Amino acid sequence: MTTISKSNIRRAIAQLTKPTSDFDLNSSNYKSSGQTKEAGVLLPIIRQFDGTYLVLTKRAAHLSNHPGQISFPGGKRENKDTNIDATALREAQEEIGLKAEVVEVLGRLPAHETVTGFQITPIIGWIDRSWTGVADPNEVTEIFQVPLSYITNIKNFQIQDRIWNGRKRNYYTVPYGPYYIWGATACILYNFAMKLGEI
Repeated sequence: MTTISKSNIRRAIAQLTKPTSDFDLNSSNYKSSGQTKEAGVLLPIIRQFDGTYLVLTKRAAHLSNHPGQISFPGGKRENKDTNIDATALREAQEEIGLKAEVVEVLGRLPAHETVTGFQITPIIGWIDRSWTGVADPNEVTEIFQVPLSYITNIKNFQIQDRIWNGRKRNYYTVPYGPYYIWGATACILYNFAMKLGEI
């Protein structure tokens, strides 16, 4: 496993160019509609005295899209957002109280298309100071942290399946303690882990 540093993360990001999608593991069962809504998510990486962690959220159960799932802070792009980085940073402040001025943007991962019609651009953000999250109860029920060394270890990922909309769907998972991280979130992390491990 490579040393996790800002420079290595930047190098990994620079080598990731191919978009991913929920259809990658389901080419015979699913087809993209070709019509997607643009969204940005933030992967907040926080450096603390005892290690480096990725911040994740558990979505509120009443939300119409991906209720109760583990996800990155983020959401749909709005007209006021100057770019997709601004979308991810705005949503992170709204959902978990993470102010843009404490985040150093290291770059973007390739876009990921979901079966629910979103084109997600993941933004990597580095936080080099102490920070305490404040969850917006309208969107987030929990904020938690996972060691970056765990979430970028390819051995911790699995491919599982379930019946969704009457069809078998394969997807990545990377379980951590009581948290079942799967779907688009796990796929984005898998892609990141694969490339970071090659640095």
